[in-house]
Amino acid sequence: MVRILLGIILAVVLIPVAVLAWFQFGKVPVAVSDPPFPHEELITGVPLNARIGRELIKNPPIPADENNLVAGAQVYREQCAACHGFHGKPSSFGAHMFPDAPPLWEVHHHGAETMMGVSDDPPGETYWKVANGIRLTGMSSYKQVLTETQMWQVSLLLANADKPLPPAALAILKGEPLSAPATPLAKSQKMAMPKK
Repeated sequence: MVRILLGIILAVVLIPVAVLAWFQFGKVPVAVSDPPFPHEELITGVPLNARIGRELIKNPPIPADENNLVAGAQVYREQCAACHGFHGKPSSFGAHMFPDAPPLWEVHHHGAETMMGVSDDPPGETYWKVANGIRLTGMSSYKQVLTETQMWQVSLLLANADKPLPPAALAILKGEPLSAPATPLAKSQKMAMPKK
């Protein structure tokens, strides 16, 4: 009985010491090129999915109409495209992050179904990820960057990525240059330029 009790006490003491030594001597896989921790996806994925499920807003407060989809495309272009890529143009570095930033305008297979980006997720799930970010990834929280409406607009856009989008939204998502309207200042600057 004493041996069993001594074994339990040693295990309780030695396991934390071994883990601390593992951390202290830099053996923990912290570089993007390192292999994942054992069961890392399970350790991070289960609580993330449980929290999203608990806090999920099921009914978006705005409709997925043309105005909101075009506005969502503009938000996506300004805030998301660098990591997640444009429509038909993947990010140059998103695939080299850990975990990788999913290409949101590429087709992928989810079981027997073919999906575009995260269109298989409900808008409320995407909204949660945009609003809160995801710890230990490159996905930051946008609560302090975007308005509530903007977060819903981009979430609805991504939920509808597998459907036909308004031409204006598609042009923005393809990274096409935006044409700036002529302003009086631009016209006066043009006129003031010396002729050669």
